[in-house]
Amino acid sequence: MATSASTNWAAFATAEPALARTVEERFGSFTHHVLATLRRDGSPRTTGLEVRFLNGELWLGMMPGSLKALDLRRDPRFALQANPGPGTGMGGGDVRISGRAVEVEDAKTKDPYVKEVEPPQPFHLFRTELTEVVRTYVEDDTYLVVQVWQPGHPLRTLKRA
Repeated sequence: MATSASTNWAAFATAEPALARTVEERFGSFTHHVLATLRRDGSPRTTGLEVRFLNGELWLGMMPGSLKALDLRRDPRFALQANPGPGTGMGGGDVRISGRAVEVEDAKTKDPYVKEVEPPQPFHLFRTELTEVVRTYVEDDTYLVVQVWQPGHPLRTLKRA
C-alpha cells in the first residue's frame, strides 16, 4: 500500500509562507483546538488540544496515558482544526491540518521543547508530518475560497459564488 507524501512544518512554511503565517495566526488566536484521532475500532475520536509551532515543527503535547496519545501510538494519522472562536466571524478563515504524528522520546529532541514550553512532567510529545493543510474563508462577502496544500503539489485555490 502506498503512503502519501508528508513534510514537516518548516518545509511547508518555506513552500507557502503566506498560508503558513495565516495558519499559525489562526492557531495562535486561541489556546485550545480540536484533534481527531482514530480509536482502536477505527471510529473517530475528537478531543481538545494545545499545539505549539517551535523550531520548524508543529508539536502536539499530551498528558501521559491519554486516549489521544494511545490512539496516535497505534495509528499516527490525525486531523487538527483551529478553534473557530466565538460567533461566526472566524477572522483568517477556518484552518485544518492533516498528517501523521511521530512520538518523540529522545532527550536531545525533547529538551528544547521542554525548555521553551515547560510542560507538566511526564508527557507525550509528538512532532507532525503534514499531508494536507486547508484554509476556507469568505472573500468579499461573495465567494467561498478553499486553499489546499499537499506536499509535492502547488497550492490549489478553489473559489465558488
